[in-house]
Amino acid sequence: MNQNYNIYTPADHEVWQVLFERQMQKLPAIASEAYLEGIEKAGFVADHIPDFERETNPRLQELTGWSVVACEGLVPIKEFFELLADKKFPASTWLRTMEQLEYLEEPDMFHDTFGHVPLLTNQSFCDFLAEFSTISLKYINDEEAVKLLQKLYWFTVEFGLIRERNKLKIYGGGIISSSGESVYSLCSGIPERVPYSIEEILKTEVKIDAYQKKYFVIESYEQLFQSLKNFEEILERQLLVYQ
Repeated sequence: MNQNYNIYTPADHEVWQVLFERQMQKLPAIASEAYLEGIEKAGFVADHIPDFERETNPRLQELTGWSVVACEGLVPIKEFFELLADKKFPASTWLRTMEQLEYLEEPDMFHDTFGHVPLLTNQSFCDFLAEFSTISLKYINDEEAVKLLQKLYWFTVEFGLIRERNKLKIYGGGIISSSGESVYSLCSGIPERVPYSIEEILKTEVKIDAYQKKYFVIESYEQLFQSLKNFEEILERQLLVYQ
């Protein structure tokens, strides 16, 4: 589907601006350098919602060959991985209202676009997304495998931390787009912050309706991509537990 950019109202653009400016007051000190660079490379600004076709995609295509495709809501899991394997990131077109600034039951356009798209300017991160999705499609008809695949996506793309210049920073879109969790994930004494390990991620419980109890820390986006070399072997071992 198309983004239908002209349907966005002044109120929608105002919501984007409030959310954008609120997060950008915090993120320069706590977000990954690649993400912050990606904000500029993707052309994101406060005063209007990004126009995928005319603004965002030409920039992404030139940098990494990726693009953003509009969708109405949650995408079925098989279609989701097919899009990512084809270097297309699905993003919702609907945007929360002023009354929904603090909590949503499902991802909106701010989460999908502001949270995820800037890192689509980073080649190693894009390589990870594409390769992970290609592998995932091999197991798409295995219910237990899909649960494990979703865990890896959850603890990296959505809720991952990275160590840069000996400091922990955030890169997961679920944290980036959350006013509360962007601070909690780095500053709270409650959650664990542990070295990135696919084996441990596949054993860790996902928290959908609360802040995470554990965050996994990568050392680089290249490490994230390279970790997939043995991913299928690790996945197969873990699946044996369910047999």
